[in-house]
Amino acid sequence: MYLPSAFRQDDLAELHAQLQASPFALLTSAGAAGVQASHLPLLLAPDEGEFGTLYGHFARANPHWRDLQGGAEALAVFSGPDAYISPGWYPAKAEHGKVVPTWNYIAVHAWGPVETFDEPARLLELLARLTARHEAGRPKPWSLDDAPTEYIERQLRAIVGFALPIRRLEGQWKLSQNRQAADHAGVREGLAASDNPRDRELAARMTP
Repeated sequence: MYLPSAFRQDDLAELHAQLQASPFALLTSAGAAGVQASHLPLLLAPDEGEFGTLYGHFARANPHWRDLQGGAEALAVFSGPDAYISPGWYPAKAEHGKVVPTWNYIAVHAWGPVETFDEPARLLELLARLTARHEAGRPKPWSLDDAPTEYIERQLRAIVGFALPIRRLEGQWKLSQNRQAADHAGVREGLAASDNPRDRELAARMTP
């Protein structure tokens, strides 16, 4: 992605934290069927490989997975909080008026070759890990054991799993770092005062 140096995030721990905080990703690839995109929840295994490995699964009826057989490359896009930035928040507006709106956001892109799999044992392990990740902290967490075995077996036949060892990882934290300190503070204060929870979430990510 276009990545100005002022916004580049290279800290692996920060990048991994964002992947885990916003696990619903857009997986894209180009193949025989053209450019395809699937919205999928992904699970990060941070200790597998240099940058970690992503795991997920497709509905077998989704043709996207067929284009990924044989190690085709895919890009997973993770979107964090984002917000419109009003020029009215810049003190510079009152000084000279040379300001325009923009958009601030946090995003991570992960590239790598895809390995598809449909072995029942491996699929079951993947679903157990995904479920444990998202059921954690609930008063009565659901597990695969709560459903009839034959029902789960049918569900496994309807999906195709995949692993994506991350070969390249880029993060963009566009948080007004390119503005003067007063303008940066004005943006942070404007977002923090918003009624929109995503605006306030982004404000909390802006270092004073």
